[in-house]
Amino acid sequence: MSPITVRNPIIWADVPDISVIRVEDTYYMVSTSMHSMPGCPILKSNNLRDWELHSYVYETLEANDAHELKGGSHIYGKGMWAASLRYHNHMFYVCFSANDTKQFYIYTTDDIESGNWDRHVIDGLRHDPSLFFDEEHTYVIHGNGRIMITELTADATALKPNGINQLLLETEKEGMGLRAEGCHAYKMNGYYYLFFIEWPSVGNKRRREVCYRSESLFGPYESRIVLDDDMNFYNNGVAQGGIVDTPEREWYAVLFQDRGAVGRVPILVPMHWSDDWPVLGIDGKVPEEFEAKLPEGEKKPLTISDDFQSAEQHLPLQWQWNHNPDHELWSLTKNKGYLTLEAGHVTKSVEFARNTLTQRTEGPWCSASTSLDISEMIPGNRAGLVALQHDFGAVGVEISSNGKAFITLYIRGEDGSDKCIESIPYDGNTIVLKADFNFHQLQDTVDFYYSSEGNEWNKIGERLQLKYTLTHFMGVRIGLYHFATEQIGGVAKFEYFQYDTSETAADSINEK
Repeated sequence: MSPITVRNPIIWADVPDISVIRVEDTYYMVSTSMHSMPGCPILKSNNLRDWELHSYVYETLEANDAHELKGGSHIYGKGMWAASLRYHNHMFYVCFSANDTKQFYIYTTDDIESGNWDRHVIDGLRHDPSLFFDEEHTYVIHGNGRIMITELTADATALKPNGINQLLLETEKEGMGLRAEGCHAYKMNGYYYLFFIEWPSVGNKRRREVCYRSESLFGPYESRIVLDDDMNFYNNGVAQGGIVDTPEREWYAVLFQDRGAVGRVPILVPMHWSDDWPVLGIDGKVPEEFEAKLPEGEKKPLTISDDFQSAEQHLPLQWQWNHNPDHELWSLTKNKGYLTLEAGHVTKSVEFARNTLTQRTEGPWCSASTSLDISEMIPGNRAGLVALQHDFGAVGVEISSNGKAFITLYIRGEDGSDKCIESIPYDGNTIVLKADFNFHQLQDTVDFYYSSEGNEWNKIGERLQLKYTLTHFMGVRIGLYHFATEQIGGVAKFEYFQYDTSETAADSINEK
């Protein structure tokens, strides 16, 4: 096998809290999805470098006001966090907690390729869990600082009656801003290994990866810092994730790094063993580029263009709804060649608009545009293209109370409401909207444009500074939106979504 070149990050987009397994010669990864639906994405690879989006564990997690953006409630920054993916006795398992419901979810299937999962719900949070099978026992290890171990039934679908539920160990307190969490548990080499992320408040003051090991599951444990490096990227440590081996017994850690507004990006770290301790990186550093004894593969994009030409009511996997969709109010078939969004709920903010359809942004640069038919929008309707995070920017068309159309740019105002930055009268029935994103070296900006035909671009508003906030706890996403501010009704028709990460797009963005 000829070596391949790996360049980090392996995915320059928001794929956080990753859990990776290998089954024979195929690797699977799950990641946090919070308020995006469908949720808990499953990615697939044959070489750990080139990943494709394969499926999702669930279409929606719950059906309540918060998950459906009703009554001013939401699950931004909540929903599913930090799933654990495991394979045991020919079964696949995914478990995670949801901070809004205070429940612990376990999904199981005997065929990860089919995407049909059975759901099991247990009351109570198990923070950042690691599902762990130890001979005839099944446990979940979870917590922050105080690391707990809870015993499940053998099939991992319920709490074991009278099973173990106790403190497993207490991690370092002194000098810690964030105590150890994000457990990934393994048994090998005659040891139990628990990998964690921690964030010291002294020294380098960046997140780092630590490992605890013991010859007994219940301790005592000894620990080591196994990685403390930022790849020369603004002191943002590479940490949190698990380890995986290849069929040839080469070892890697799959971790992530905060990269500003674009989100948390996966990093592949070469690894070896020394005295039965994991040694991550090369001389303690995460290489930006290295040669790996892995097969060639094909990387498939996590964000794609779409011409909405589907003959069926079926969206490509790359699309996720912002919260639960209302399936009665969107269509790919009512108006052939368009994504149709009907305004069936009244709100005052794009952040609370039902049926906003989103994809990830990518670094270091990306550009997105869409063509919008506004001929069936009614007074009070707003539709367009949004850079969605807590501090959002939305370029689009608003229909005034007298039926006149205006091109508008809205951002979050200081009081939390949508603030109109610029409003320009518009006479046409169609408009093309564009957003250019620059994530290079944490510039984290977006510029918005409009055009009558997509040829001559007109800038609207000033360059917007993007932020990664814990309120949403997600990288900036690109969204197509339509909502009513006065009365339900009205239709917005999106003809296409064009996405570009090419050098041409980067050159264009950098010129502005």
